[in-house]
Amino acid sequence: MSAPTTLVIGATGTTGSRTAARLTAAGHRVKAASRHATPVPGAEPVAFDWYASSTHSAALDGVDRVYLVPPVGDLDPAATMLPFLHKARAAGIHRAVLLSSSAIPAGGPAVGAVHQALPDLFAEWAVLRPSWFMQNFTGTHIHAHGIREHGALLTATGNGRVGFVDAGDIAAVAVHALTDEHAPNTDLVLTGPEALSYDDIATIITEVTGRPVVHRRLSREQMRDHLTAQVPARFAALLADMDHAIAEGAEDRVTDTVQRVTGRPARSFRALLEQETRPGD
Repeated sequence: MSAPTTLVIGATGTTGSRTAARLTAAGHRVKAASRHATPVPGAEPVAFDWYASSTHSAALDGVDRVYLVPPVGDLDPAATMLPFLHKARAAGIHRAVLLSSSAIPAGGPAVGAVHQALPDLFAEWAVLRPSWFMQNFTGTHIHAHGIREHGALLTATGNGRVGFVDAGDIAAVAVHALTDEHAPNTDLVLTGPEALSYDDIATIITEVTGRPVVHRRLSREQMRDHLTAQVPARFAALLADMDHAIAEGAEDRVTDTVQRVTGRPARSFRALLEQETRPGD
């Protein structure tokens, strides 16, 4: 019998790239799926586009498990993902791990419909529901740009706190969910070790980097209008609503899931920032 092979969708993205790297480092076979079949060290690159069904069969060939990153910014990903998942099951996929969000329960909006369908499609499954990514402040996210260009974080979160989580910790949990003998067969809410407000985030960035950063508080409507210049209007409204939910306390929680699944504690935002700003890193 051939060795298990994992299809990692979004293999050049924030969690997909880290998941692929951890899988290959541990000796697992990986097909790294991206729109342009971008080379990924140690993996077999394969072209994949959620909206081009002609790319799906080749991506699924020889695969028995899959890491699913939904199409970015799609308010109805189930319409695209569910036909693919039926094809995946028919192709012999027996384990699926879906990236969702702590803000979206099974049966909820957007990817919540895919979450709800997953247990009926696959005998072995998991849904990762991470909180907001720490990398939103260090990568290519709108917040990271605002910090670098203007020394400011703009949100409608008020005093609300979030259990920000390191994308590396999400990937570590994903690898366990994909490769452990027994699949989780549940959803896993992933957070970092502490809940932080955006004021806290600005303070930590200022202390670690030495560059002053402030949190500018917007109303939900102001945040929506600010985002509309960069993303479609409906998506901007959704993101502004998520900020408002944070202000109301929806994300003020910490879980021990990273510790339970991986055997090591979740990384703090300060520790992540110190590593990413260390000379030579």
